[in-house]
Amino acid sequence: MDAFSSKDMALRAQKKILSSMATKSSVQMFIDDTTSEILDELYRVSKEYSGNKSEAQKVIKNLIKIAVKIGLLFKNNRFSTEELKVATEFKKKLHMGAMTAISFYEVDFTFDKAVMEELLTNCRDLLLKLVNTHLTPKSHGRINHVFNHYSDPELLTKLYEPSSAFRPNLTKICKGLNKLVEDGTI
Repeated sequence: MDAFSSKDMALRAQKKILSSMATKSSVQMFIDDTTSEILDELYRVSKEYSGNKSEAQKVIKNLIKIAVKIGLLFKNNRFSTEELKVATEFKKKLHMGAMTAISFYEVDFTFDKAVMEELLTNCRDLLLKLVNTHLTPKSHGRINHVFNHYSDPELLTKLYEPSSAFRPNLTKICKGLNKLVEDGTI
């Protein structure tokens, strides 16, 4: 029996097209305004922290590509029952991470980089487990790139310092996260 499937071929084509067009303007149909604002702030933090505009753009572009590809997999019912359990676990961990990030922001001097780093690492591992058989090693590398970047203890420490230049960015990020939590998005 031939393993050809037009549905699989169409999904691969969609992923390939989305992979090449993951720019801010073209992804607005996949990412809501609140998430877009959070991504903009994450970009600004990355650019300022690294001093490298192209690296900051690459991190955000990778994040968007992964989000869109996973959304496409969900839309096309590509995840098994077991994988959907992993997805639920990932969403819970992401929710916990958002709540922790907000809490650390709201209460000065409570930030614990080990806690944030562990939450982000757990999210990364669950996400890699979820997409293990669906995305290419290049996409797995994108996931690692994004999570390794944002779980950098030095970046996290600078971000959460109460008198940091990043405080306005963190305020906007946490405001957006709070809205996504309240809306039930994460």
